[in-house]
Amino acid sequence: MSAAPAQFDGVETALAEKLDGVSLDEVERILYGRPYRALEISSIAEKLAQDGDFQLSGYIVDAQKEQTRAPRLVRVAAIQNKIHRPTTDSVVEQRDAIHQRVGAMIEAAASAGANVIGLQEAWTMPFAFCTRERLPWTEFAESVYTGPTTQFLSKLAVKHDIVIISPILERDEEKDDVIWNTAVVISHTGRVIGRSRKNHIPRVGDFNESTYYMESTLGHPVFETKYGRIGINICYGRHHPQNWMMYALNGAEIIFNPSATVGALSEPLWGIEARNAAIANHVFTVGINRVGTEVFPNEFTSGNGQPAHKDFGHFYGSSYIAAPDGSRTPALSRVREGVLIAELDLNLCRQCKDAWGFRMTNRLDMYAQKITEVSNPDYRPDIRREQ
Repeated sequence: MSAAPAQFDGVETALAEKLDGVSLDEVERILYGRPYRALEISSIAEKLAQDGDFQLSGYIVDAQKEQTRAPRLVRVAAIQNKIHRPTTDSVVEQRDAIHQRVGAMIEAAASAGANVIGLQEAWTMPFAFCTRERLPWTEFAESVYTGPTTQFLSKLAVKHDIVIISPILERDEEKDDVIWNTAVVISHTGRVIGRSRKNHIPRVGDFNESTYYMESTLGHPVFETKYGRIGINICYGRHHPQNWMMYALNGAEIIFNPSATVGALSEPLWGIEARNAAIANHVFTVGINRVGTEVFPNEFTSGNGQPAHKDFGHFYGSSYIAAPDGSRTPALSRVREGVLIAELDLNLCRQCKDAWGFRMTNRLDMYAQKITEVSNPDYRPDIRREQ
């Protein structure tokens, strides 16, 4: 792989370099909400991160103490990674190299006490959908239940008593070998609880993914795990507020947003959307983005008028976790692989529902009626004009 140009490390690094003391505290308060205490991370996890040369950060997101409920503590980890072999290597070599790398990062997260670990969109492969080529990229697709990635992660789930969210390119061997963009939910028992698929497919610039798969028909499933109820809003779905809302209405307490997005396209939106969703829906959200620049053997063009090229920019990482009270963790680096861990008190979800009352005031009945009307091809906008 050719060397990528130097990239800006991230807002957090820049702030720490230029500010300190009260000024830094106040800027962080305004940017991130209430300050979080640092999570004490085991020396084993710290050494794994040091030896593996990846970032490891941890925070505590607490809630008010209640008289009738004990704290509902769960440690959630987000892992962002790059690819580890050239895209010209064989499919198996590329996938196995990523398995090995992310396996070490999962070991670090588990050693730091993580209960639920979320991986990025299509984490087992380069994000080759920009190329619109079928082979070899469709060979990365695998079965949810019997594929090598699920088998690999199931062993880690049992070993560490963890739940793993594994977004893969799915080959639906049960139904005509159709390909989907899918997140597999692996229980702490090692068994697959189920799958969720990408509801909204982009057709923006290089991201013309409908060449490979179409919109999900599964709706908005929420998975009851040992550690809480989980929804998965894959990548482009974060741009659709209704998508987040439906996972929350189906009972999710934590909504993961495994993504693959580049700086020139979406970076100013990244820190806003998952955080807004946490606020609006009284849930925790986990935004995970891959990192690095991926170069492909053949040039490709896209719908944005740019000349043919072999990469489509820098995946800017910056994974973070947001809370229902509007606060959020600092982000991981824009350039380094990393593991972000947060100890969450799920009681904060109900506390924010009680404080803000969005569930009581959201007027679903009114919007259901109007959205039904708007979806009719004969609908005309309700615009009042001066006579």
